[in-house]
Amino acid sequence: MCGIFACHCHPDIQKFKPTALRLAKAVRHRGPDWSGNFVDNNTILAHERLSIVGVDSGAQPLVNDDGTLALAVNGEIYNHRILRKGLKTEYNFKTHSDCEVIIPLYMEHGLDAPKFLDGMFSFVLYDKKEDRVIAARDPIGVISFYLGRSSQTPGTVYFASELKCLHPVCDNIIAFPPGHVYDSKTDTMKRYFEPKWWDPTNVPSTPVDYKLIRETLERAVRKRLMAEVPYGVLLSGGLDSSLVASIAQRETLRQRAAQNGAANGHADGSGLVGIDDANELSTVTALPELHSFSIGLPGAPDTQAAIEVAEFLGTKHHAFTFTIEDGLNALSDVIYHLETYDVTTIRASTPMYLLSRKIKGMGVKMVLSGEGSDEIFGGYLYFHAAPDREAFHAETVRRVKNLHLADCLRANKSTSAWGVEARVPFLDKQFLEVSMGVDPKEKMITKDRIEKYILRKAFDTSDEPDVKPYLPEKILWRQKEQFSDGVGYSWIDALKDNAELHVTDEMMKNPKPEWGDDIPDTKEAYWYRMMFDEHFPSYCAGTVQRWTPTWSKQTDPSGRAISTHIAKYDHVE
Repeated sequence: MCGIFACHCHPDIQKFKPTALRLAKAVRHRGPDWSGNFVDNNTILAHERLSIVGVDSGAQPLVNDDGTLALAVNGEIYNHRILRKGLKTEYNFKTHSDCEVIIPLYMEHGLDAPKFLDGMFSFVLYDKKEDRVIAARDPIGVISFYLGRSSQTPGTVYFASELKCLHPVCDNIIAFPPGHVYDSKTDTMKRYFEPKWWDPTNVPSTPVDYKLIRETLERAVRKRLMAEVPYGVLLSGGLDSSLVASIAQRETLRQRAAQNGAANGHADGSGLVGIDDANELSTVTALPELHSFSIGLPGAPDTQAAIEVAEFLGTKHHAFTFTIEDGLNALSDVIYHLETYDVTTIRASTPMYLLSRKIKGMGVKMVLSGEGSDEIFGGYLYFHAAPDREAFHAETVRRVKNLHLADCLRANKSTSAWGVEARVPFLDKQFLEVSMGVDPKEKMITKDRIEKYILRKAFDTSDEPDVKPYLPEKILWRQKEQFSDGVGYSWIDALKDNAELHVTDEMMKNPKPEWGDDIPDTKEAYWYRMMFDEHFPSYCAGTVQRWTPTWSKQTDPSGRAISTHIAKYDHVE
């Protein structure tokens, strides 16, 4: 993970430079390894680096030979080696960075360059010859990114990885839309990511192919092991993180065998092993063993499940605990880093934020995480109430489109707050194309089918005697627990109780006028909004969306509040 701040068309860029560097410093937590900047004409690009790939040579901003193109990137480009090989014109690469390929791609394809990228990213590229800036964000918005403007400098456009860089100088800020590219020449946004499933009215009818789902997810995990630093997996004990951990462990063991016997892959003397180059994958560092991480209150449902999975897989597991006081003490910091007041996101992000600090303290810089699966497969318990396949599909599309405001935001900012990078295999472009293209009737929850049935079935090897099981059966078929519930039910109860202490009935009746129509409907929501306002001006609220379930009258977004969960779990509460 890295941090970007950039601005274009500033009336006095030299005078503004010290301010720009100070604003970039506000995201140094995202990139604690190095700082760099590029200034030319009326444009500045500032970059705070977290080194994962091209550790020895990937300092940014990246600049071409004649200094006419400069690039600041946050993210990872998984197919960078394939892209390098496919360039029509020879380009002199200065680094081993996976991101540098964006420059020659722009030289060949212009605004279409982001279409070729397979990865998670936000970038700002300055073209000196045309005095032009283009900026883009990955298809789903895994990487956070914002665009701002100021009434004090009309005509200037600002970009940053986080709100906290922009609000001191901007009075109009939007979340940069995922899957779009901005062109300063026309001052417009254009959607470059247009998959078949994007239109919710185009309901797919393709039968489920369990083998294809399995193979595509395995491939998505493998390509995300591209790293030259210690990595691990977040393992909550739920289905999604457990599958990611299982695939990553299989790949880790395969690499170890390949390295030992040099039977698969090729040693290059650097401790790296090339994996599946023909399949558009890249290099990874082979570690002695895969580390997995979980967190919860003492006795949390997820912790025990995570330990069981880790023992089954053979990962080196670290089960951390936190206290309710730890969580409550961190809330204001969590909201500052997350830049949201959404109840669901804050509940789930606080344990993840605390866990990320522990992970960073162990020297791990990159982790795999399981976000996206529930949106793709309709895994949230409220999907039980979907009336038909058309409505089910429309809701999955809506959820995937809004991930950048919810779970992607949580995964990206909870981890980057401590200089850790989270990668999310379920949001791989190819996996999305396969899984969102399945007839939604196959995904619907029935008396005979638990939520995410087709994903579970894809990794069920009970009728494949020659294939080692991916997970214990009780984990593979375990019912959904939302992360904020799974870390321990008393966590949410404590949040509600403390909100009662901070927000009175009178305050609920008299919300702040500047909140407009966005009125908190619970004391917990009101409390979070007050903390948000302590950090950010009211106009930043336009970048926030509150998570609410469909087909449900519940006011609490917790999965535990859904009747399906109560029927299943009331004996343990």
